[in-house]
Amino acid sequence: MSGTSEGPAPAGDLVRPAVTKRHVDASPRTSVGATPVPPVPSVSPVTPGPPPGESAPAAVPDGTSPHTFHAAFATAPLAMAVVNREGLVVTANESLGTLLGAETRTFTGRIAADLVDLASDTRTWHAYREVLGGRQARLRCTRRLKHPDGHAIWVQVTVAPLPPQERAVLISVADIGARRELQARLRHLQMHDSVTRLPNRTLFFERLSAALETEAYEEGGTGRIGLCYLDLDGFKAVNDTLGHRVGDRLLAAVAERLTRCADEAGRTRATTPLVARLGGDEFALLVEDSTGTDQLADLAESVLKALQAPFDLSGQRLSLSASIGVVERRATGTTATGLMQAADTTLYWAKADGKGRWTLFDPERNAHRMTRQALSSTLRAAVERGEFALEYQPLVGMEDGGVHGVEALVRWNHPRFGMLTPNRFIGLAEENGSIVQLGRWVLATACRQARRWQLDHPDAPPIFVSVNVAVRQVWDSDLVADVAEILAETGLAPHLLQLELTESAVMGSAGRPLQALQALSDMGVRIAIDDFGTGYSNLAYLSRLPVSVLKLDGSFVRGFQYENADGSSAHPNPADEVIVEALIQLAHRLGLTVTAECVETASQASRLRGIGCDTGQGWLYSRPVAPDRISALLMSTACPRT
Repeated sequence: MSGTSEGPAPAGDLVRPAVTKRHVDASPRTSVGATPVPPVPSVSPVTPGPPPGESAPAAVPDGTSPHTFHAAFATAPLAMAVVNREGLVVTANESLGTLLGAETRTFTGRIAADLVDLASDTRTWHAYREVLGGRQARLRCTRRLKHPDGHAIWVQVTVAPLPPQERAVLISVADIGARRELQARLRHLQMHDSVTRLPNRTLFFERLSAALETEAYEEGGTGRIGLCYLDLDGFKAVNDTLGHRVGDRLLAAVAERLTRCADEAGRTRATTPLVARLGGDEFALLVEDSTGTDQLADLAESVLKALQAPFDLSGQRLSLSASIGVVERRATGTTATGLMQAADTTLYWAKADGKGRWTLFDPERNAHRMTRQALSSTLRAAVERGEFALEYQPLVGMEDGGVHGVEALVRWNHPRFGMLTPNRFIGLAEENGSIVQLGRWVLATACRQARRWQLDHPDAPPIFVSVNVAVRQVWDSDLVADVAEILAETGLAPHLLQLELTESAVMGSAGRPLQALQALSDMGVRIAIDDFGTGYSNLAYLSRLPVSVLKLDGSFVRGFQYENADGSSAHPNPADEVIVEALIQLAHRLGLTVTAECVETASQASRLRGIGCDTGQGWLYSRPVAPDRISALLMSTACPRT
């Protein structure tokens, strides 16, 4: 496989000037800089003689003559040249001539820096002069030279001083073309996906980071960047049912179609989008110098259309779709991490919105998601900091209008977002498990408050307190033990505690949840099904549950409305009345009481009373209020109906 990238310079180059290229000039020059130098006669490469007054040794101690060293220099496979302090070539070996494509004798007297391009950048030239002057030990750099026959050669040049008495340096030139080609091939393998042959995650982020650098967009272009982040819908099923070999072939086929889409988009643009496989069944199309969201939307549409056609693989005809997150913004102030986070979030939206579509990044929607994340991450600590409080909404007897009980509703007094109602954070608490800690606090606080009302108003009939319980509290904690401990600690009688679970949670209860509900019921605690009528409505199963109360969902009660909020008449929904009446009769036959939620008008209350509803809850009687307001209601004979 041929390389597509020159790749990084060798390790020795990392602390040296940038690689340059230069044409090798075989014609002799006789000057260094601006100082003319007369032609230098051919110099024997024998080691220079000793200083005046000293005799030259006939041979070195081991008996080898200087001519032996000259012969070794001349025939060495490494290209070398001896250069004097003025920077002129004194002698060179045959390997240098072979490498540079010139007669060796033509190098003598030439400026060495010109032969191997040491003067093309200031840093290298300065370092070279330092070595010539004996002020630096060594120079090593990489150069790209042009051979006389036209091809380029990559060489590593090393300049090292000879012993001081020689007053010269040795330049060695190593051909590293094969090594660089191998590096390029290895880099290509490292930077490309083996299945699709597309750029992989590493190369994608390298290109993305380069595109976001200031210099990359200040010189021209739009200064904007776009990204289509794509995930195949249901790809795991292909691997699971047909095997990874078919899955890999499908990925390769998808890559081909994405590449065609990118090529088509690049025909009318300055640059072609980069297509990369980021891992698994995730792909990305990076658009540099994008012209706006319309360009990214067109690209996303073309990708979805291209993937709609079935794939024929080894006799298998497969169809799939993709979800795409689209992000387009100015490059200024954007980071690779920030762009990918936005793309990942938008891809999640596309999945959540139904798959097989593209979704554009929405700052407002993202802000809502960030708010959810901020709330979720601080829930546990908020309980410890005492940021939660309870409000109570009366449960009123339909016949006597008295307060029979209250429902405890938790509020979060958030230091940043203000007072938050349960719909803002209960779902988050159930997701991250903090509902167990929060639920235990709510249960203890509500029981303690109910006992306080009982002690403060001994002459009034005691009221029960109703507390919502998430099914996760049953699974992730010992709810029975928690209730028993809290009742014992607060002194509240078990029959004055009512636990509300949603219909969907209760109707499917089996095993541990059912055992917990039965144990609580045996303890004397009342069990209520909240929002009844909106879930499974498995009436046969209802008879086997330890339930004592049904709370009708407000959607049924709203059908009883005979007048609008402005006083104008409104027609009730006959179907709702029939359903509610039937549910009430069924509940009573099973020994259950019924509470109607969302009672807002006197006409609704009157009709519910007429068909036998036991208790009502809603704004007709009271909004959720602080504990002291409930105390005021207990001192009256009945709860007001306005």
